[in-house]
Amino acid sequence: MSRPEHTAPPELFYDDKEAKKYTESSRIIHIQHQLTTRALELLALPEGQPLLLADIGCGSGLSGEVLEEHGHTWVGCDISQSMLAIANERENEGDLFALDMGTGLPYRPGTLDGAISISAVQWLCNADKTDHVPQRRLGLFFSSLYRALARGARAVFQFYPESAKQMELITTAAMKAGFAGGVVVDYPNSTKAKKYFLCLYTGPPSSFVVPSAKTHVMDE
Repeated sequence: MSRPEHTAPPELFYDDKEAKKYTESSRIIHIQHQLTTRALELLALPEGQPLLLADIGCGSGLSGEVLEEHGHTWVGCDISQSMLAIANERENEGDLFALDMGTGLPYRPGTLDGAISISAVQWLCNADKTDHVPQRRLGLFFSSLYRALARGARAVFQFYPESAKQMELITTAAMKAGFAGGVVVDYPNSTKAKKYFLCLYTGPPSSFVVPSAKTHVMDE
């Protein structure tokens, strides 16, 4: 089964039909809830304190709903107009806008308390147009995110790296932008359950410890 990012650019792949199918799938809803909950754990936010978080590649708002359940305010962006249309129909509480994240984020400096992204950042490794250079687009994205985050804030990206080379491309771009951090691999010995999370930090590298991975899978 081919990877979605090899099929078409995201704004074309997630058309009205695909966006509707994605949002109505009980399996996808369950996975999105699990991944977003884990991303929040890795953000290590102060307990009982509502914060402003960004959901980058927010899709139809499934991950944003989890942020709302935890009492946070969120802003979301996505390149797919079809996904955003469904998010608005579902009356998500987040402020949403259309954006190609490879062109950089428009948030004011230091305004975000944290950021998550579920299954999105690997799309930036594609060159879907003649002027798309993955290294440049990743650099623009991570540098703009670094500026938008308050100092000491974290960002967590769940992603599906196609290869070790692609994972290095993504992590190198993040570190060049100023982030400290590393990749957490949950369930590394499981074929089905293995998940990758890039955990980034805007404070001094010496004060950041890469979180521990989950290792035990109850049911394969």
